[in-house]
Amino acid sequence: MTQPLVLIVGAGPTGLALAHRLTHYQIPYRIIDKRSGPNHKSRAIGVHARTLEYYDQLNVADDAVSLGIKMPAAHIHKASKEVGYVNLGNIGKGLSPFPFVLSLPQDEHEELLVHHLKRLGIHVDWETELISFANHSDRVEAVIEHNGRQETIQAAYLCGCDGSTSTIREDLNVPFEGTTYKDLFYIADVEAKGQATSNTDINLALSKKGFCMVLPVRSKGTQRLVGIIPRLLAEKPDITFEDIQPSLNSLLDIQVKKMNWFSTFKVHKRVASQFMKGRVFLLGDAAHIHSPTGAQGMNTGIGDAVNLSWKLAAVLKKKAAASILPSYTAERRRFARQLVATTDQAFKAMVSRNLRGLLLRGIVLPRIVPLASRLTFSRKLAFRMMSQIHIRYRKSILSHGKSGRLRGGDRLPWLDPSAADNYEALQSGDWQVHIYGEASENVKSFAQNTSISLKNWPWHSSMKKAGFTKDTLYLIRPDGHLAFISDNQNLSKLQDYIDRFHIQSIN
Repeated sequence: MTQPLVLIVGAGPTGLALAHRLTHYQIPYRIIDKRSGPNHKSRAIGVHARTLEYYDQLNVADDAVSLGIKMPAAHIHKASKEVGYVNLGNIGKGLSPFPFVLSLPQDEHEELLVHHLKRLGIHVDWETELISFANHSDRVEAVIEHNGRQETIQAAYLCGCDGSTSTIREDLNVPFEGTTYKDLFYIADVEAKGQATSNTDINLALSKKGFCMVLPVRSKGTQRLVGIIPRLLAEKPDITFEDIQPSLNSLLDIQVKKMNWFSTFKVHKRVASQFMKGRVFLLGDAAHIHSPTGAQGMNTGIGDAVNLSWKLAAVLKKKAAASILPSYTAERRRFARQLVATTDQAFKAMVSRNLRGLLLRGIVLPRIVPLASRLTFSRKLAFRMMSQIHIRYRKSILSHGKSGRLRGGDRLPWLDPSAADNYEALQSGDWQVHIYGEASENVKSFAQNTSISLKNWPWHSSMKKAGFTKDTLYLIRPDGHLAFISDNQNLSKLQDYIDRFHIQSIN
Protein backbone atom coordinates (compact mmCIF):
# COMPACT_ATOMS: atom_id res chain seq x y z
CA MET A 1 0.00 0.00 0.00
CA THR A 2 1.22 3.52 -0.83
CA GLN A 3 2.61 5.28 2.23
CA PRO A 4 0.44 8.25 3.27
CA LEU A 5 1.78 11.71 3.92
CA VAL A 6 -0.59 12.06 6.88
CA LEU A 7 -1.86 9.40 9.29
CA ILE A 8 -5.11 10.38 11.01
CA VAL A 9 -5.92 8.42 14.15
CA GLY A 10 -9.58 8.73 15.11
CA ALA A 11 -12.62 8.89 12.82
CA GLY A 12 -14.90 11.08 14.89
CA PRO A 13 -16.09 14.41 13.47
CA THR A 14 -12.63 15.98 13.92
CA GLY A 15 -10.73 13.24 12.10
CA LEU A 16 -13.37 12.96 9.37
CA ALA A 17 -13.38 16.74 8.81
CA LEU A 18 -9.59 16.68 8.52
CA ALA A 19 -9.85 13.82 6.03
CA HIS A 20 -12.33 15.77 3.91
CA ARG A 21 -10.08 18.81 3.81
CA LEU A 22 -6.96 16.81 2.92
CA THR A 23 -8.95 15.08 0.17
CA HIS A 24 -9.82 18.52 -1.22
CA TYR A 25 -6.11 19.34 -1.35
CA GLN A 26 -5.24 15.91 -2.82
CA ILE A 27 -2.95 15.01 0.05
CA PRO A 28 -2.45 11.22 0.45
CA TYR A 29 -3.50 10.11 3.92
CA ARG A 30 -4.89 7.23 5.92
CA ILE A 31 -7.59 7.47 8.55
CA ILE A 32 -7.91 4.69 11.13
CA ASP A 33 -10.14 4.05 14.13
CA LYS A 34 -10.21 1.15 16.58
CA ARG A 35 -14.02 1.32 16.73
CA SER A 36 -16.15 -0.75 14.37
CA GLY A 37 -18.03 2.34 13.15
CA PRO A 38 -19.65 5.62 14.25
CA ASN A 39 -20.53 5.93 17.93
CA HIS A 40 -24.29 5.55 18.43
CA LYS A 41 -24.17 6.74 22.05
CA SER A 42 -22.44 10.07 21.57
CA ARG A 43 -23.35 13.23 23.48
CA ALA A 44 -22.66 15.94 20.89
CA ILE A 45 -25.73 17.17 19.04
CA GLY A 46 -25.34 20.86 18.05
CA VAL A 47 -23.79 21.89 14.73
CA HIS A 48 -23.07 25.60 14.56
CA ALA A 49 -22.90 28.13 11.76
CA ARG A 50 -19.10 28.29 11.54
CA THR A 51 -18.95 24.51 11.06
CA LEU A 52 -21.59 24.71 8.33
CA GLU A 53 -19.63 27.52 6.66
CA TYR A 54 -16.61 25.20 6.53
CA TYR A 55 -18.78 22.35 5.25
CA ASP A 56 -20.16 24.60 2.54
CA GLN A 57 -16.68 24.74 1.05
CA LEU A 58 -16.86 20.94 0.69
CA ASN A 59 -20.48 20.73 -0.54
CA VAL A 60 -21.51 18.93 2.65
CA ALA A 61 -23.49 21.71 4.37
CA ASP A 62 -26.79 21.24 2.52
CA ASP A 63 -26.92 17.54 3.39
CA ALA A 64 -26.13 18.28 7.03
CA VAL A 65 -28.94 20.83 7.22
CA SER A 66 -31.37 18.44 5.53
CA LEU A 67 -30.47 15.66 7.95
CA GLY A 68 -30.69 17.85 11.05
CA ILE A 69 -33.35 20.05 12.62
CA LYS A 70 -33.34 23.83 12.60
CA MET A 71 -34.47 24.65 16.12
CA PRO A 72 -36.64 27.79 16.07
CA ALA A 73 -37.29 28.17 19.80
CA ALA A 74 -36.33 27.22 23.34
CA HIS A 75 -38.94 26.70 26.05
CA ILE A 76 -37.99 27.09 29.69
CA HIS A 77 -39.89 25.05 32.28
CA LYS A 78 -40.13 25.17 36.04
CA ALA A 79 -42.19 22.77 38.15
CA SER A 80 -43.53 21.21 34.92
CA LYS A 81 -44.86 24.58 33.70
CA GLU A 82 -43.50 26.72 30.89
CA VAL A 83 -42.19 29.99 32.34
CA GLY A 84 -40.07 31.36 29.48
CA TYR A 85 -39.74 31.35 25.69
CA VAL A 86 -36.71 32.25 23.57
CA ASN A 87 -37.12 32.83 19.84
CA LEU A 88 -34.15 31.27 18.02
CA GLY A 89 -35.56 31.64 14.50
CA ASN A 90 -32.98 33.22 12.16
CA ILE A 91 -31.09 34.46 15.22
CA GLY A 92 -28.02 35.08 13.06
CA LYS A 93 -29.77 36.82 10.16
CA GLY A 94 -27.30 38.95 8.24
CA LEU A 95 -24.28 37.39 9.94
CA SER A 96 -23.97 34.00 8.27
CA PRO A 97 -25.52 31.98 5.43
CA PHE A 98 -26.58 29.59 8.22
CA PRO A 99 -28.36 31.89 10.71
CA PHE A 100 -29.91 29.13 12.83
CA VAL A 101 -29.24 26.52 15.51
CA LEU A 102 -29.01 22.99 14.05
CA SER A 103 -29.62 19.76 15.94
CA LEU A 104 -27.70 16.84 14.42
CA PRO A 105 -26.53 13.98 16.68
CA GLN A 106 -22.87 13.10 16.41
CA ASP A 107 -23.47 9.54 15.18
CA GLU A 108 -25.56 10.77 12.25
CA HIS A 109 -23.04 13.54 11.68
CA GLU A 110 -20.24 10.98 11.46
CA GLU A 111 -22.25 8.75 9.13
CA LEU A 112 -22.82 11.73 6.83
CA LEU A 113 -19.11 12.53 6.65
CA VAL A 114 -18.22 8.85 6.11
CA HIS A 115 -20.80 8.67 3.30
CA HIS A 116 -19.33 11.70 1.55
CA LEU A 117 -15.81 10.28 1.87
CA LYS A 118 -16.98 7.02 0.29
CA ARG A 119 -18.39 8.99 -2.64
CA LEU A 120 -14.88 10.42 -3.07
CA GLY A 121 -13.36 6.93 -2.99
CA ILE A 122 -12.01 7.21 0.57
CA HIS A 123 -12.65 4.55 3.21
CA VAL A 124 -12.04 4.64 6.95
CA ASP A 125 -9.95 1.74 8.26
CA TRP A 126 -12.26 0.67 11.10
CA GLU A 127 -11.14 -1.81 13.78
CA THR A 128 -7.59 -0.62 13.19
CA GLU A 129 -5.54 0.53 16.17
CA LEU A 130 -2.38 2.58 16.58
CA ILE A 131 0.01 0.38 18.57
CA SER A 132 3.04 2.68 18.75
CA PHE A 133 4.81 5.51 16.96
CA ALA A 134 8.21 7.16 16.80
CA ASN A 135 8.36 10.92 16.32
CA HIS A 136 11.48 11.44 14.16
CA SER A 137 12.82 14.76 12.89
CA ASP A 138 11.94 13.96 9.27
CA ARG A 139 9.00 11.55 9.60
CA VAL A 140 6.70 9.63 11.91
CA GLU A 141 7.00 5.85 12.01
CA ALA A 142 3.78 4.24 13.22
CA VAL A 143 2.76 0.65 13.90
CA ILE A 144 -0.92 -0.15 13.41
CA GLU A 145 -2.85 -3.38 13.91
CA HIS A 146 -5.93 -4.84 12.21
CA ASN A 147 -7.29 -8.35 12.83
CA GLY A 148 -4.12 -9.29 14.68
CA ARG A 149 -1.85 -8.24 11.81
CA GLN A 150 0.58 -5.38 12.30
CA GLU A 151 1.75 -2.89 9.69
CA THR A 152 4.43 -0.19 9.83
CA ILE A 153 3.64 3.16 8.24
CA GLN A 154 6.07 5.94 7.38
CA ALA A 155 4.23 9.27 7.30
CA ALA A 156 5.27 12.90 7.20
CA TYR A 157 2.83 13.82 9.99
CA LEU A 158 0.60 12.09 12.56
CA CYS A 159 -2.69 13.70 13.62
CA GLY A 160 -4.14 12.56 16.94
CA CYS A 161 -7.93 12.82 16.79
CA ASP A 162 -8.31 9.95 19.24
CA GLY A 163 -10.47 11.60 21.89
CA SER A 164 -10.19 12.66 25.50
CA THR A 165 -8.32 9.50 26.53
CA SER A 166 -5.83 10.00 23.69
CA THR A 167 -2.99 7.49 23.76
CA ILE A 168 -1.09 9.74 21.36
CA ARG A 169 -1.18 12.61 23.85
CA GLU A 170 -0.09 10.27 26.62
CA ASP A 171 2.77 8.80 24.57
CA LEU A 172 3.95 12.34 23.79
CA ASN A 173 3.98 13.04 27.55
CA VAL A 174 1.91 16.18 26.96
CA PRO A 175 0.15 17.29 30.18
CA PHE A 176 -3.65 17.53 29.99
CA GLU A 177 -4.13 20.38 32.40
CA GLY A 178 -7.43 20.98 34.19
CA THR A 179 -9.97 19.39 36.51
CA THR A 180 -13.10 17.23 36.66
CA TYR A 181 -16.46 18.51 37.91
CA LYS A 182 -17.82 16.59 40.90
CA ASP A 183 -21.39 16.23 39.60
CA LEU A 184 -22.52 13.22 37.58
CA PHE A 185 -24.64 13.69 34.46
CA TYR A 186 -26.81 11.50 32.29
CA ILE A 187 -27.78 11.31 28.65
CA ALA A 188 -30.60 9.24 27.21
CA ASP A 189 -32.26 8.66 23.87
CA VAL A 190 -35.99 8.08 24.44
CA GLU A 191 -39.34 7.92 22.75
CA ALA A 192 -41.60 10.24 24.68
CA LYS A 193 -44.59 12.55 24.59
CA GLY A 194 -45.79 15.48 26.66
CA GLN A 195 -45.58 19.27 26.81
CA ALA A 196 -41.79 19.19 27.13
CA THR A 197 -41.31 17.29 23.87
CA SER A 198 -41.16 18.78 20.39
CA ASN A 199 -40.22 17.86 16.85
CA THR A 200 -38.23 21.08 16.50
CA ASP A 201 -37.77 23.02 19.75
CA ILE A 202 -35.39 22.86 22.71
CA ASN A 203 -36.99 22.34 26.11
CA LEU A 204 -35.06 23.24 29.25
CA ALA A 205 -36.32 22.38 32.74
CA LEU A 206 -34.88 24.11 35.80
CA SER A 207 -35.10 23.52 39.53
CA LYS A 208 -33.22 24.43 42.68
CA LYS A 209 -31.23 21.21 42.41
CA GLY A 210 -30.48 21.01 38.72
CA PHE A 211 -31.74 20.92 35.17
CA CYS A 212 -32.68 18.72 32.23
CA MET A 213 -32.49 19.61 28.54
CA VAL A 214 -34.65 17.91 25.93
CA LEU A 215 -33.68 18.06 22.25
CA PRO A 216 -35.37 16.43 19.25
CA VAL A 217 -33.63 13.87 17.03
CA ARG A 218 -35.29 13.94 13.61
CA SER A 219 -34.26 10.70 11.92
CA LYS A 220 -35.22 8.53 14.88
CA GLY A 221 -38.26 10.50 16.02
CA THR A 222 -36.81 10.48 19.52
CA GLN A 223 -35.84 12.95 22.22
CA ARG A 224 -32.33 13.41 23.60
CA LEU A 225 -32.32 14.04 27.36
CA VAL A 226 -29.30 15.55 29.09
CA GLY A 227 -29.39 16.32 32.80
CA ILE A 228 -27.78 16.21 36.20
CA ILE A 229 -28.13 13.19 38.46
CA PRO A 230 -29.35 14.02 42.00
CA ARG A 231 -26.44 13.84 44.41
CA LEU A 232 -28.20 11.24 46.56
CA LEU A 233 -28.12 8.92 43.54
CA ALA A 234 -24.68 9.83 42.23
CA GLU A 235 -22.84 7.36 44.48
CA LYS A 236 -25.09 4.46 43.51
CA PRO A 237 -23.33 1.88 41.31
CA ASP A 238 -24.86 1.04 37.93
CA ILE A 239 -27.38 3.87 37.80
CA THR A 240 -30.29 3.13 35.45
CA PHE A 241 -32.83 5.33 33.72
CA GLU A 242 -35.47 4.11 36.16
CA ASP A 243 -33.39 5.55 39.00
CA ILE A 244 -33.58 9.10 37.61
CA GLN A 245 -37.18 8.98 36.41
CA PRO A 246 -38.69 10.36 39.66
CA SER A 247 -36.46 13.45 39.53
CA LEU A 248 -37.14 13.80 35.79
CA ASN A 249 -40.90 13.66 36.33
CA SER A 250 -40.67 16.40 38.95
CA LEU A 251 -38.92 18.64 36.41
CA LEU A 252 -40.86 18.03 33.22
CA ASP A 253 -44.22 17.17 31.77
CA ILE A 254 -42.86 14.23 29.81
CA GLN A 255 -44.00 10.62 29.50
CA VAL A 256 -41.27 8.25 28.39
CA LYS A 257 -42.69 5.37 26.36
CA LYS A 258 -39.39 3.69 25.48
CA MET A 259 -35.77 4.15 26.47
CA ASN A 260 -33.36 3.30 23.62
CA TRP A 261 -30.13 3.90 25.49
CA PHE A 262 -28.88 5.56 28.66
CA SER A 263 -25.45 6.57 29.88
CA THR A 264 -23.85 8.56 32.69
CA PHE A 265 -20.77 10.72 32.39
CA LYS A 266 -18.48 13.13 34.17
CA VAL A 267 -17.67 16.57 32.79
CA HIS A 268 -14.08 17.75 32.55
CA LYS A 269 -12.28 20.97 31.68
CA ARG A 270 -8.80 20.34 30.33
CA VAL A 271 -6.45 21.75 27.70
CA ALA A 272 -3.27 20.07 26.49
CA SER A 273 -0.12 22.07 27.18
CA GLN A 274 0.92 21.60 23.52
CA PHE A 275 -1.09 20.91 20.38
CA MET A 276 2.04 20.14 18.32
CA LYS A 277 5.15 18.19 19.24
CA GLY A 278 7.60 17.46 16.48
CA ARG A 279 5.60 15.99 13.63
CA VAL A 280 2.61 15.02 15.75
CA PHE A 281 -0.51 17.15 16.22
CA LEU A 282 -3.38 16.92 18.70
CA LEU A 283 -6.90 17.91 17.63
CA GLY A 284 -10.40 17.86 19.09
CA ASP A 285 -10.98 16.14 22.42
CA ALA A 286 -7.39 14.91 22.39
CA ALA A 287 -6.36 18.56 22.77
CA HIS A 288 -9.20 20.07 24.82
CA ILE A 289 -12.37 19.05 26.64
CA HIS A 290 -14.86 21.18 28.52
CA SER A 291 -18.44 21.39 29.71
CA PRO A 292 -21.28 20.83 27.20
CA THR A 293 -22.46 24.42 27.65
CA GLY A 294 -23.37 25.85 24.25
CA ALA A 295 -22.56 22.62 22.38
CA GLN A 296 -19.08 23.87 21.55
CA GLY A 297 -16.87 20.78 21.79
CA MET A 298 -17.49 18.98 18.50
CA ASN A 299 -17.53 22.26 16.57
CA THR A 300 -14.23 23.29 18.14
CA GLY A 301 -12.62 20.01 17.05
CA ILE A 302 -13.83 20.55 13.49
CA GLY A 303 -12.38 24.07 13.65
CA ASP A 304 -9.03 22.52 14.66
CA ALA A 305 -9.18 20.26 11.61
CA VAL A 306 -9.91 23.13 9.24
CA ASN A 307 -7.14 25.28 10.73
CA LEU A 308 -4.53 22.55 10.46
CA SER A 309 -5.56 21.02 7.13
CA TRP A 310 -4.60 23.86 4.82
CA LYS A 311 -1.32 24.44 6.66
CA LEU A 312 -0.33 20.78 6.33
CA ALA A 313 -1.38 20.75 2.68
CA ALA A 314 0.58 23.92 1.87
CA VAL A 315 3.74 22.68 3.56
CA LEU A 316 3.52 19.18 2.08
CA LYS A 317 3.02 20.61 -1.43
CA LYS A 318 5.82 23.13 -0.83
CA LYS A 319 3.38 25.99 -1.23
CA ALA A 320 4.29 27.59 2.11
CA ALA A 321 7.15 27.56 4.59
CA ALA A 322 7.09 24.99 7.40
CA SER A 323 7.24 27.97 9.78
CA ILE A 324 3.45 28.34 9.42
CA LEU A 325 2.78 25.01 11.20
CA PRO A 326 3.38 26.24 14.79
CA SER A 327 0.63 28.82 14.20
CA TYR A 328 -1.84 25.92 14.56
CA THR A 329 -1.00 25.57 18.25
CA ALA A 330 -0.80 29.33 18.81
CA GLU A 331 -4.20 29.99 17.23
CA ARG A 332 -6.23 27.01 18.37
CA ARG A 333 -4.83 26.60 21.87
CA ARG A 334 -5.47 30.26 22.64
CA PHE A 335 -9.09 29.82 21.57
CA ALA A 336 -9.45 26.53 23.46
CA ARG A 337 -8.27 28.17 26.69
CA GLN A 338 -10.71 31.04 26.23
CA LEU A 339 -13.53 28.59 25.51
CA VAL A 340 -12.80 26.45 28.56
CA ALA A 341 -12.78 29.56 30.75
CA THR A 342 -16.10 30.91 29.45
CA THR A 343 -17.96 27.59 29.37
CA ASP A 344 -16.61 26.82 32.84
CA GLN A 345 -18.15 29.97 34.30
CA ALA A 346 -21.49 29.34 32.61
CA PHE A 347 -21.55 25.68 33.57
CA LYS A 348 -20.65 26.32 37.20
CA ALA A 349 -23.51 28.78 37.47
CA MET A 350 -25.91 26.32 35.82
CA VAL A 351 -25.18 23.42 38.18
CA SER A 352 -24.36 25.36 41.35
CA ARG A 353 -26.53 24.94 44.43
CA ASN A 354 -25.38 28.29 45.84
CA LEU A 355 -27.05 31.69 45.49
CA ARG A 356 -25.53 32.34 42.05
CA GLY A 357 -26.95 29.11 40.68
CA LEU A 358 -30.35 29.70 42.26
CA LEU A 359 -30.51 33.19 40.75
CA LEU A 360 -29.51 31.90 37.30
CA ARG A 361 -32.06 29.10 37.24
CA GLY A 362 -34.76 30.99 39.12
CA ILE A 363 -34.61 34.47 37.56
CA VAL A 364 -32.01 34.98 34.82
CA LEU A 365 -32.88 32.06 32.52
CA PRO A 366 -36.69 32.05 32.87
CA ARG A 367 -37.19 35.84 32.97
CA ILE A 368 -34.24 37.93 31.82
CA VAL A 369 -32.98 35.77 28.94
CA PRO A 370 -36.39 35.63 27.17
CA LEU A 371 -36.66 39.43 27.41
CA ALA A 372 -33.11 39.95 26.14
CA SER A 373 -33.74 37.56 23.23
CA ARG A 374 -36.24 40.05 21.81
CA LEU A 375 -33.51 42.65 21.30
CA THR A 376 -31.59 42.59 18.01
CA PHE A 377 -28.28 43.44 19.69
CA SER A 378 -28.65 40.62 22.24
CA ARG A 379 -29.66 38.10 19.60
CA LYS A 380 -26.69 38.93 17.38
CA LEU A 381 -24.26 38.87 20.30
CA ALA A 382 -25.55 35.48 21.44
CA PHE A 383 -25.33 34.09 17.91
CA ARG A 384 -21.77 35.33 17.40
CA MET A 385 -20.60 33.63 20.58
CA MET A 386 -22.55 30.39 20.21
CA SER A 387 -22.00 29.91 16.48
CA GLN A 388 -18.20 30.43 16.72
CA ILE A 389 -18.20 33.09 14.00
CA HIS A 390 -16.54 35.36 16.58
CA ILE A 391 -13.30 33.33 16.54
CA ARG A 392 -10.32 35.39 15.44
CA TYR A 393 -6.54 35.03 15.39
CA ARG A 394 -5.36 38.60 15.78
CA LYS A 395 -2.20 37.66 17.71
CA SER A 396 -1.07 35.05 15.16
CA ILE A 397 2.16 35.41 13.18
CA LEU A 398 -0.08 35.07 10.11
CA SER A 399 -2.19 38.13 10.94
CA HIS A 400 -1.17 41.58 9.69
CA GLY A 401 -2.83 44.92 9.06
CA LYS A 402 -6.10 46.61 9.93
CA SER A 403 -8.74 48.83 8.39
CA GLY A 404 -11.84 50.12 10.11
CA ARG A 405 -12.96 47.61 12.70
CA LEU A 406 -11.42 44.62 10.88
CA ARG A 407 -8.01 43.24 11.80
CA GLY A 408 -5.79 40.54 10.40
CA GLY A 409 -6.94 37.23 11.89
CA ASP A 410 -10.66 38.09 11.89
CA ARG A 411 -13.16 35.84 10.14
CA LEU A 412 -14.07 37.19 6.71
CA PRO A 413 -17.48 38.88 7.22
CA TRP A 414 -20.29 37.27 5.26
CA LEU A 415 -22.22 39.39 2.77
CA ASP A 416 -25.69 38.76 1.45
CA PRO A 417 -25.22 37.33 -2.07
CA SER A 418 -27.32 40.18 -3.49
CA ALA A 419 -24.38 42.47 -2.66
CA ALA A 420 -21.48 40.08 -3.24
CA ASP A 421 -21.31 36.31 -2.99
CA ASN A 422 -18.01 36.46 -1.16
CA TYR A 423 -18.45 33.08 0.57
CA GLU A 424 -18.92 31.21 -2.69
CA ALA A 425 -15.41 32.36 -3.54
CA LEU A 426 -14.12 30.51 -0.46
CA GLN A 427 -15.03 27.12 -1.92
CA SER A 428 -11.61 26.99 -3.55
CA GLY A 429 -10.08 26.59 -0.07
CA ASP A 430 -7.15 28.66 -1.28
CA TRP A 431 -5.48 32.02 -0.83
CA GLN A 432 -7.23 34.92 -2.56
CA VAL A 433 -7.30 38.70 -2.60
CA HIS A 434 -10.63 40.46 -2.03
CA ILE A 435 -11.37 44.08 -2.85
CA TYR A 436 -14.75 45.61 -2.19
CA GLY A 437 -14.80 48.68 -4.40
CA GLU A 438 -12.22 49.24 -7.12
CA ALA A 439 -8.98 47.33 -7.61
CA SER A 440 -6.06 49.34 -8.95
CA GLU A 441 -4.41 48.36 -12.22
CA ASN A 442 -1.32 47.32 -10.23
CA VAL A 443 -3.41 44.90 -8.15
CA LYS A 444 -5.02 43.47 -11.28
CA SER A 445 -1.58 43.00 -12.82
CA PHE A 446 -0.34 41.37 -9.61
CA ALA A 447 -3.19 38.85 -9.71
CA GLN A 448 -2.49 38.01 -13.35
CA ASN A 449 1.19 37.38 -12.65
CA THR A 450 0.79 35.28 -9.48
CA SER A 451 -1.10 32.15 -8.48
CA ILE A 452 -3.28 34.07 -6.01
CA SER A 453 -6.66 34.95 -7.48
CA LEU A 454 -8.36 38.36 -7.24
CA LYS A 455 -12.04 38.73 -6.34
CA ASN A 456 -13.35 42.24 -6.92
CA TRP A 457 -16.90 43.43 -6.22
CA PRO A 458 -18.45 46.88 -6.79
CA TRP A 459 -18.98 48.81 -3.57
CA HIS A 460 -22.34 48.33 -1.87
CA SER A 461 -23.66 50.03 1.27
CA SER A 462 -24.06 46.67 3.04
CA MET A 463 -20.29 46.17 2.86
CA LYS A 464 -19.67 49.04 5.25
CA LYS A 465 -22.24 47.62 7.66
CA ALA A 466 -20.40 44.28 7.58
CA GLY A 467 -17.12 46.02 8.51
CA PHE A 468 -15.37 46.42 5.17
CA THR A 469 -13.79 49.70 4.04
CA LYS A 470 -14.01 50.76 0.44
CA ASP A 471 -11.12 49.84 -1.91
CA THR A 472 -9.18 48.09 0.87
CA LEU A 473 -7.10 45.04 -0.06
CA TYR A 474 -7.81 41.89 1.97
CA LEU A 475 -5.67 38.76 1.61
CA ILE A 476 -7.86 35.82 2.63
CA ARG A 477 -6.47 32.65 4.14
CA PRO A 478 -7.68 29.24 2.87
CA ASP A 479 -9.83 28.87 6.01
CA GLY A 480 -11.68 32.14 5.41
CA HIS A 481 -9.82 34.35 7.91
CA LEU A 482 -8.19 37.65 7.02
CA ALA A 483 -4.42 37.28 6.72
CA PHE A 484 -3.25 40.70 5.52
CA ILE A 485 -5.08 44.03 5.18
CA SER A 486 -3.96 47.17 3.36
CA ASP A 487 -6.30 50.13 3.09
CA ASN A 488 -4.18 51.67 0.31
CA GLN A 489 -3.64 48.45 -1.68
CA ASN A 490 0.07 48.44 -0.81
CA LEU A 491 1.51 45.70 -3.03
CA SER A 492 5.01 46.05 -1.63
CA LYS A 493 3.83 45.09 1.86
CA LEU A 494 1.63 42.33 0.43
CA GLN A 495 4.61 40.90 -1.43
CA ASP A 496 6.72 41.08 1.76
CA TYR A 497 4.03 39.07 3.55
CA ILE A 498 3.89 36.48 0.75
CA ASP A 499 7.69 36.19 0.59
CA ARG A 500 7.99 35.83 4.37
CA PHE A 501 5.90 32.67 4.39
CA HIS A 502 6.69 31.55 0.80
CA ILE A 503 2.97 31.54 0.01
CA GLN A 504 1.65 30.13 -3.25
CA SER A 505 -1.70 28.78 -4.35
CA ILE A 506 -2.26 25.37 -2.71
CA ASN A 507 -4.51 23.92 -5.41
